[in-house]
Amino acid sequence: MRPLPSPARNPYWRFLVAGVRGQSAYPLATLAGLTANATFGLLKGGIMGAAVDSSGGELAGYSAATMAAFVWLGQGMLGSVNFWGGSDLQNRIRTGDVAVDFLRPVSVQAAHVLTDIGKGLFALLPRGLPSVVIGLLVSHMALPPDATAYALGLVSLLIGIAVSHATVYLVATTGLWLVETRGVSVLYMSLSGFLAGLYTPVYLYPDWLLTLALCTPFPSMMQLPIDVLSGRVTGADAGQHLAVQLGWLAAVLVAGHLATRAGRRRLEVQGG
Repeated sequence: MRPLPSPARNPYWRFLVAGVRGQSAYPLATLAGLTANATFGLLKGGIMGAAVDSSGGELAGYSAATMAAFVWLGQGMLGSVNFWGGSDLQNRIRTGDVAVDFLRPVSVQAAHVLTDIGKGLFALLPRGLPSVVIGLLVSHMALPPDATAYALGLVSLLIGIAVSHATVYLVATTGLWLVETRGVSVLYMSLSGFLAGLYTPVYLYPDWLLTLALCTPFPSMMQLPIDVLSGRVTGADAGQHLAVQLGWLAAVLVAGHLATRAGRRRLEVQGG
């Protein structure tokens, strides 16, 4: 019987590990990110808490505890979820280095998405988890009711990170036609956080805007994982959240694959 191949020899596993290692090389940047998360978490927590109190203790189904969970879990995810639209692929397309990527016997999409996911996974420990611990110390944030909810929350979080980076890859592929994609990145940055629930729960939006947000992949990056992680949804509702996230992950991956194939045929490097 042939021995099973070691994961360490799998090139795609190595891309994931490379992302983790690459991000770990910047401890001061990670510390600065944690400081920013804590600072803005305190400000945001005070504002959202006051909004709940002024509404009689409940706002769009949020109590003080669940709103605190929304704030601090969101702050903990900031280092892992890409709302800024930037990626290494954008620079490689602009400089022409992406031509080398296309010559390699691996998927360009998988290589870049897995590397970015690795960076996001690393940020969970030195930046994400401490942010949540700070939230637990300064507020009475809600927690999942049982171990199953914790497990589902972790799965939802990982899917949200993957959706984020797969979508940013799709944004970067526009460079195969446009070359300069800073405008597209700014548009993505403007829309993604707002529709994902970065600033306020999407359930506070007017019905038409909430419907619009739910028709995009952005809530799957933050709002839905927070719902599951905080225990705001459990059981079948949590399973439905995960199904929606998986659907969007599949959609953006397929869109990224098709865009890569189509853009590769149009790519020009140094005029030809």
